[in-house]
Amino acid sequence: MRLLVINPNTTASMTEKIGIAARRAATPGTEIVATTPPQGPVSIEGYYDEALAVPGILQMMRNTPDFDAVIIACFDDTGIDAARCLTDVPVLGIGEAAYHFASMLSNKFSVVTTLARSVPALEHNLHRYGLAARCARVRSSEVAVLDLEHPGSEASDRISAEIGRAVAEDRAEAIVLGCAGMADLAGRLSAEHGLPVLDGVSCAVRLAEAMVGLGLRTSRLGGYAPPPVHKLDVAV
Repeated sequence: MRLLVINPNTTASMTEKIGIAARRAATPGTEIVATTPPQGPVSIEGYYDEALAVPGILQMMRNTPDFDAVIIACFDDTGIDAARCLTDVPVLGIGEAAYHFASMLSNKFSVVTTLARSVPALEHNLHRYGLAARCARVRSSEVAVLDLEHPGSEASDRISAEIGRAVAEDRAEAIVLGCAGMADLAGRLSAEHGLPVLDGVSCAVRLAEAMVGLGLRTSRLGGYAPPPVHKLDVAV
């Protein structure tokens, strides 16, 4: 099984971190191809960055053949609908995967993300996925995405403090980490706070493996029908 894991931003260190998390979660025999577009935003923090990242995602999918599933490794699930139009293999967003896992592990969960400007997009997705009622709150830790790439920063401590507030104030029973750059923190934070802390990269890898193993494909009817050939020529 070959999984294409796309980091939609152009920060190579984050792509490397995502690849490590994905390989750690994958079962034996699953090949992880972690990649990033040559052009796009260095981080994705809100709607504008998302829009800039979509062409690169589509380009990576068209330029990387022979994959069994695709994982969009941005917690906003950037460009996921457009990506599903390009292929009939499963295309998963790490946000959607983590939300569904959390909803099956707890009565209600909170999301701890990066900056406040990212919160509305995540709230929108929760409503879209039908899981808003299961989420107590989407919280900002006010940690910039690129701060997660600097070991000397206070990013981890600030995320941990926000988890503590989510447990105390939201009565959250599980925490979803709202950024792919937090992928390496889940295990430690789960042990520290004594509740499930979910990393979307790991959730998406295992879910993708299950879908591929069951022989499931993305529907080609309706909204995810392939685009006409003349539109493919100018899509990216």
